Amino acid sequence: MGDLNAKVGIDNTGYEDIMRRHGLGERNENGERFANLCAFNKLVTGGTIFPHKRIHKATWISPDHTTENQIDHICINKKFRRIMEDVRTSIGADIASDHHLAVANLKLKLKKNWTSGQTALQRFNTAFLRDTDRLNEFKIALNNRFQALQDLLKEEETTTEDNWKSIKEVLTSTCQEFLGLKKHHHKEWIAIKTLDKIKERKNKKAAVNISRTRAEKV
Repeated sequence: MGDLNAKVGIDNTGYEDIMRRHGLGERNENGERFANLCAFNKLVTGGTIFPHKRIHKATWISPDHTTENQIDHICINKKFRRIMEDVRTSIGADIASDHHLAVANLKLKLKKNWTSGQTALQRFNTAFLRDTDRLNEFKIALNNRFQALQDLLKEEETTTEDNWKSIKEVLTSTCQEFLGLKKHHHKEWIAIKTLDKIKERKNKKAAVNISRTRAEKV
């Protein structure tokens, strides 16, 4: 949602159901109208949910870099709030505009098509955690998503099973994004040395056949 110059700010008093306190700046008149619109239609303002640095909150920066505003918003129906995992500004995106691109990470639940046979066990590539920078990024992302989930669960009546599923989804999706899956290296059924011996035997056999052919011609 853009072109309204609506600044919702960090104060969520009266709008706790549709925003948190991780916005930017102070709410202006259009921001008040926008907040009312979201509250009436049960739309959660994604840019206020997740904690980020200022540079990843501002969607517009003045040419002299003295003024920063968060005036472009990604909203989602409160019913589907659980699928929103992150919202932030992409500074490096080239969109030919004086605004920065706002990006949301959503995790959609697709119906599984069960097939006969055992599903392969998937393991995450934890070796990446040896990299200090990647480890820190992983920790920050996981902490932010768990914090957002905690805030969400406080306002919803959920069962222990629902809570476990939500925690598992957050952990799994974060590992998938930052670590990826281990590649399965299938063990060869025949050793490399054995293959070399077979090749050597074929070469010797070919040499013998060539010698026999030459001898027969003589």
